[in-house]
Amino acid sequence: MIRVLRITRDHPQYPQEIALRELVLLRPIDYSVDRFMTEYPGFEERFVHFIAIDAQPKGEKLVGCALLLPPADGDPESAAKGGKLMQMAVDPQRQREGIGHKLIVELERYAFARLELARLFCHAQLSAVPFYERQGWKIEGEQFDEAGIPHRLMSFQAEVPNRV
Repeated sequence: MIRVLRITRDHPQYPQEIALRELVLLRPIDYSVDRFMTEYPGFEERFVHFIAIDAQPKGEKLVGCALLLPPADGDPESAAKGGKLMQMAVDPQRQREGIGHKLIVELERYAFARLELARLFCHAQLSAVPFYERQGWKIEGEQFDEAGIPHRLMSFQAEVPNRV
């Protein structure tokens, strides 16, 4: 059974999150979490970390993660953009099992209900665009390269209840 948790950097499974991010996202582009932290100081501390855990006979195993970068405090331009979904990764052997969907649902719930954000966005690799579209996310703008990989800007708006 997969469950999604929100964790901090002092959580015992944070090192597994780092290892998964490096395996799935960073090593393929000759990058590391250490380099990311150096080039983007303060981001790791600002991230809201979500992990997907699978209970197995030998204990719990981290099988997915996603990071939410909330808007910068006191920055109206950042607040208008919304929160940024970053470095979402699922164990390659566990992809296509709905783990990514569970991560997105929890991240959206936290962003919209807890942080009261109006919008989320991400830079999706082209191969991930259909996944985000199935989650209700929309493509914005033209294709662009990030770290030498083609991406699309995608966004998701909070549902506003009907006002009578």
